[in-house]
Amino acid sequence: MAFDEKLADRVRQLLKDKREISEKRMFGGMAFMVKGKMCCGVLNDDLVARVGAENYEDALKVPYVRPMDFTGRPIKGYVYVGPKGTRTDLGLRKWVLQSVDFAALLAGKRKRTR
Repeated sequence: MAFDEKLADRVRQLLKDKREISEKRMFGGMAFMVKGKMCCGVLNDDLVARVGAENYEDALKVPYVRPMDFTGRPIKGYVYVGPKGTRTDLGLRKWVLQSVDFAALLAGKRKRTR
């Protein structure tokens, strides 16, 4: 199944003024990256939001949110936000910006060299 192009376009509009954002087709969907770290994406008609392990349980309490279980097992730190959760611009904006902020923190971490 193709991903929801309209939802991907809405995400693009939210990210158009952000620096160092790229797109990559992944797993039959579209992923949005901050300095190479996935922040969010669109898979089928769901938004994929990277919320981080520490925010995962709280995110699951929000209506229309469920575990991301792309592989058959939940991937902690990522959630699916169903179409009703992204119907409004405000709803979509909340998830996208939270995901960008989280991925930006990861992108800012430097690997240790020995």
